Amino acid sequence: MATFRTSQPDSAADPALPHIVLVGLPGCGKTTVGSLLAKRLGRSFLDFDHEIARREGMTIGEIFAQHGEHRFRQLEADLTRELQEFGNMVLAPGGGWMAIEGNVDLLRPQSRIVYLRSSPAAALKRMGSKVSGRPLLMRPNPLGELQRMLELRKAAYEKADRAVDVDRLDPQRVVDKVVGALAS
Repeated sequence: MATFRTSQPDSAADPALPHIVLVGLPGCGKTTVGSLLAKRLGRSFLDFDHEIARREGMTIGEIFAQHGEHRFRQLEADLTRELQEFGNMVLAPGGGWMAIEGNVDLLRPQSRIVYLRSSPAAALKRMGSKVSGRPLLMRPNPLGELQRMLELRKAAYEKADRAVDVDRLDPQRVVDKVVGALAS
């Protein structure tokens, strides 16, 4: 079975080239934009949630339910450590990845981090019915949870190299803005 480690052409995962790491609230578009951005730039794309779920053989919701958020965050950190050996990828970690001490340091200084800045209301709207698959939002007031997350994580997100406001943009336009931000 191919994994991100074994399926990369040697040139695609060149450790001499920086990763592009997309960060932001759940629902800001990291996965959708990341996939499009990787195609546009000829890079490999890795969504942390998908890779962790594949490795663990269970959904992120199941990991949270059976092992808790702490275990999930440990799996994110482990994956981040592995990615130090690679480069030239577009990465989409979970919404809380940037706020966990040490994660960013594992990929800096070579990685370029882009904050996909979204309001909680726009992120919730973008998720639609998929909000039910988000363990940290499976509460009576998902909008309130997103607002709380933003309050807790905003300072960490603002440490990104670049920020792109995504609320009123379609995914392709966000990709255009990210490419422009990285070129400046």
